Amino acid sequence: MSSGSSPLNPDDPAGPAPGSSLTAARRARELALTVGGPAVDVLVVGLGATGAGAALDAAARGLTVAAIDAHDLAFGTSRWSSKLIHGGLRYLASAQLDVAHESAVERGVLMERTAPHLVGAQPFVLPLTPLVSRGQAALAWAGFRAGDGLRLAARTARATLPAPRRLSAVETRHLAPAVRGTGLRGGLLSWDGRLTDDARLVTAVARTAAAHGARILTRVRALELTASGARVRDELTGEEGEIRARAVINAGGVWAGGLVEGVRIRPSRGTHLVLRSDRLGPLPAGLHVPVPGETNRFVLVLPQGDGRVYVGLTDEPVDGAVPDVPEVPESDIGFLLDVLGCALEAPVRREDVVGAFAGLRPLLDTGPAGGTGPAPRTADISRRHAVLTSPDGVVTVVGGKLTTYRRMAEDAVDAALTARGLAAGPSPTASLPLVGAASPRVLAALRAPRRLVRRYGTEAPAVHALGVRDPRLREPVPAGHPVTRAELVWAVRHEGALDEADLLDRRTRIGLVPADRAAALGAARDAVGEALESR
Repeated sequence: MSSGSSPLNPDDPAGPAPGSSLTAARRARELALTVGGPAVDVLVVGLGATGAGAALDAAARGLTVAAIDAHDLAFGTSRWSSKLIHGGLRYLASAQLDVAHESAVERGVLMERTAPHLVGAQPFVLPLTPLVSRGQAALAWAGFRAGDGLRLAARTARATLPAPRRLSAVETRHLAPAVRGTGLRGGLLSWDGRLTDDARLVTAVARTAAAHGARILTRVRALELTASGARVRDELTGEEGEIRARAVINAGGVWAGGLVEGVRIRPSRGTHLVLRSDRLGPLPAGLHVPVPGETNRFVLVLPQGDGRVYVGLTDEPVDGAVPDVPEVPESDIGFLLDVLGCALEAPVRREDVVGAFAGLRPLLDTGPAGGTGPAPRTADISRRHAVLTSPDGVVTVVGGKLTTYRRMAEDAVDAALTARGLAAGPSPTASLPLVGAASPRVLAALRAPRRLVRRYGTEAPAVHALGVRDPRLREPVPAGHPVTRAELVWAVRHEGALDEADLLDRRTRIGLVPADRAAALGAARDAVGEALESR
C-alpha cells in the first residue's frame, strides 16, 4: 500500500487525515506507477459515489487499488441528485420491501457512523391544500408512519430522525410560509436524511480511499476493458497505456454499457430548478408537493442554506447517446413550475429560475431484449441495484441510488473477488468513518463556522485557519455567496481539484447558477494558478 494507508482518526480536528490529500502532484506520481506498472488487485472504472465506494471498500480490505475516471470526481450522476439520503418510503409503496429496508439501513449508517458531518435530518411538510383529498392525505400519513417503522427496523435512533406528526394549519404556515393559506386544513410533517452536498460526499469517499492506499486517478479514460485490466488514456497529455489488474469493476453509471457488452442501461432524467431563497421567503422545512394525478409522486422543495432552493424532480426516459452533461428541456421546467404553483401563495415565474440541472439515473433495462414489447415507465423501474459478471470476469454494478452506494460497492467488490478467485476479508465500510467524520459532540466543539463544519467536519478549523492567516482568503466568491477563497485553495491542495470547473461545479456548487459561476471564475483561476506556482 502507498504512504496514504494510515488509519483515520475522526476525533482529531488538526487538519487533513493522514494520506488523504489529493493533489495534481500525487496524481502524476501514482499514474506513472500504475500505467505500465505491476498489476493492482482491483481496478475500478468510474469515480462517482459507487466507484469511489468500491475503491474504498477494496482498499479497506487491504487490497491494492487503482480507480480511474475520464473526468473528475462526481462528474456524472452523483452530483445531480436531490441531495437527499432516502429511507426507502417510496419503495414500500411499490412493495419493494428489500430495497426499502436496505435504504433505511444505509441512511442510518451515513447519519450515525460514516458521515454525520455531511448527512443530517431534514424536515418536510406536506401541506393539505384543497388539491389533496382526504384519502390522499390518509395514504400519505400511513406512508410516513410506515417510513418511521423502517427507521425502527434499521435501528436508527429517534434522536437522529424525529417522528412524523400532524400539523395544524397555523403550524403548517409557520414551517412553510410560502404555502397558499386559502383552504389549508393542516399538514403532515415527516423527516428524512439530507446531504450537505452529494459531490462533497463523493470527494470524502475518494479521499478516505486514498488514505487507505487507493490510487485515485481522475482525467484517465478507459478505452477498453478486460478482466485483466484496461487500455487507458491520460486526458491531460493524450498518452495511452495499460493498467493491469487482477480484478476489474465497471462502475461507469449511465456509461457502463459502453464499456462491457451485454449491459443495457435505460437512463432516466431527473431535473431540478434552482431558485434564490428570497423568492420563496423563509423555509424552515422542505416541502412535499403532490403531483396531480399521481398517488405516490411529489415535487420536492429543498432549501439549501446557501441562499438557494432546489425544486425537483422529474422522472423522464432518455433515448439516444448519453451526454457528458445532460441538458434541461423547457418541458421539465414547465412541469415543475406548474406543480409548484398548485401549492404556493404566489406563483414562481420562469424568470425566477436562476439555474437548472439534470442527472441521468443509470437504471438497469429489464425490458425485453431487442426492443420488442412495451417498455416500462422509468418511474416504475426498480431502483434495486444489480451486480453483473461478464463471461470473461469483468464485474459491472448498475442501478441503485446514492443512498445505497456503500452497499452497492461492497456487493461489487465481493463479486469481483469471487469472479477472480482473490482472497480478502469482509467489508469494514459500514463502520468506517469518512474523512471529516466525528461524533456530534466533537463536531459541536470545533472552533469553526457551523457552515464549514457541515461541509468539512473535523477539517473545518483547518479550512477556517487559511482565512485567519490570509484575510484575502476570507473573501466570498462570488459576492453574496457563502463560499470563500479559502475553500477554493483547500480544494486544490487537498481535494484533487485540477481546474476551475472542478472548483466551481463540484467542490463547490457555485456553478449551478450561471451568473454566479461567471462572477467566481476569476477567483477560481487564481486558486489554481497559485497552487501551480507553489509546487
